[in-house]
Formats: sequence, structure tokens, C-alpha cells
Amino acid sequence: MSNVLVVDDLQSELQLISGFLSQGGYQVATAINGADALEKARASTPDVIVTDLVMPDMSGLELCRKLKKSPATAGIPVIACTTKDSQVDQAWAKKQGIVAYLIKPCSQEQLLDAVKVAAS
Repeated sequence: MSNVLVVDDLQSELQLISGFLSQGGYQVATAINGADALEKARASTPDVIVTDLVMPDMSGLELCRKLKKSPATAGIPVIACTTKDSQVDQAWAKKQGIVAYLIKPCSQEQLLDAVKVAAS
């Protein structure tokens, strides 16, 4: 069973995404911001991280860059789950190391498919 860290500053989004993943058979941990996510990723090394991009203090892209710079977390696949839906946003995210880009609201099936591919 894969472990997934979900990062979002909105409690409702954390609950929705975590619920989708739990129902899909994943062990889920949550973080409410980028700093919390970095700490948890370093401590537990999740198999996949699903993050919002628009968060205060540290964006999901900044989180991804910091994860990729650290040898301990560089190999963790990062999936964006965000309201930012432009092609430019998606292209920039891929350049930062995002392996899959989901636009909110995404379905449970879309989320589970992305996590399954990223975790394999």
C-alpha cells in the first residue's frame, strides 16, 4: 500500500482529496502548508505527494523545487491538484518537476489514476 502526503491550505480540500485516496486504498497524511509538507516529507518519505499550487507563504511549485533539491526527497513524485488551469501554468509546473497536473475539481478516478501512475 502506498503512502500519500496531501498538501492544501483549505481544510475542505484536504478532506475531499484524502477521502478519495483513503477509499482507493492509500495511507494518507496531510499538511496544511509547504513548510509542514517539507517537514513531513523528510520525516516519512511518502511514495507520492499531491499538492495545491496556490498556498500562502510557499506555493506548491516552491515546495516541489525544495523537494527536488534535497537528496532525501528528490525521488518523491509530486502531483499538482489546483484551480490554475492555463497551459502556461501546466508547462511551468512540469519544468519544476510536477509529474501530473490535475485541475480542481478533479474526480476520484482522475486522482487515483494519477497517483497510481506516479507511484509505479
